[in-house]
Amino acid sequence: MNIEMIRAAAARLNGHARRTPLLSSHFLDEIAGRRVWIKPECLQHTGSFKFRGAWSALSAMDPAKRAKGVIAFSSGNHAQGVALAAKLHGTSAVIIMPADSPQLKLDNTRAYGAEVVTYDRAQEDRDEIGVRLSKERGLTLIKPFDEPLVIAGQGTCGLEIAEQAAELGITEADVIVCCGGGGLTSGIALALEADAPGLRVRPAEPEGFDDVARSLRTGGIERNNATSGNICDAIITPQPGDITFPLMQARCGPGLVVSEDEALHAMAHAFNRLKLVAEPGGAVALAAALFRTDQITGDDVIVTISGGNVDAPMFARALESLT
Repeated sequence: MNIEMIRAAAARLNGHARRTPLLSSHFLDEIAGRRVWIKPECLQHTGSFKFRGAWSALSAMDPAKRAKGVIAFSSGNHAQGVALAAKLHGTSAVIIMPADSPQLKLDNTRAYGAEVVTYDRAQEDRDEIGVRLSKERGLTLIKPFDEPLVIAGQGTCGLEIAEQAAELGITEADVIVCCGGGGLTSGIALALEADAPGLRVRPAEPEGFDDVARSLRTGGIERNNATSGNICDAIITPQPGDITFPLMQARCGPGLVVSEDEALHAMAHAFNRLKLVAEPGGAVALAAALFRTDQITGDDVIVTISGGNVDAPMFARALESLT
């Protein structure tokens, strides 16, 4: 992995992915005690940053290989990204999704034309299912985070952050990134290392599923004890990736960990103050900026809202959390 792969991905994404803005709110600044800048990837195609990585991988694929179809496993956001990217490239997609994924994500993935295969995330191994089906059907597997072309696509978000921070005169800040397997986190870290070295990436995770934060502390890959049981489904992964972890270890600051209630509060603040719809996993970085202020330094903090694919009942629960 290197910065040139990210720049090449940016060229392929040009005209296909949205360049999301960097937003601010005085209300959020008051809560955080510093200026908070929000990168709303919930406004990206399919409602999350995952479209970047999916398009990057599919657009770089050999056309003959791509025509045979692709397969991916995902709790929902990578699923939708791959499904839409495959549709736009005129090929088929099979998506392996947890049976307990939010219904909106299951429905949207099917609506993009993908075949959805569900599994029990507590009892079955999605990697094994993906490898088996890809061999049986001759499909190309696009991993959700531990794949260089996917990481390169996610890194284009970091190129944009670097440009936007420079326009605002921000040369030093923590950049808090919602983190599951580490594709977005490592991609942004690579991009900022090259284009904005004064910006330091900090992964944000939910309590009980803080494998990246623990791995960064111990220096080795740590695994979560559970693979489900948290509302932040979009960023629940068993452990950091073999590719993503060394990238994060070399470039990231300490991880930040928030509670489910704090993620819900952050969702409500994002909607009330910026009219942004965030899903729980997509709000953990904002939650960290708002509620872990003693663990952050500097006058500015930049956060990603990585996704906004949330079912109505969960979103209502978030809005009610501040009442």
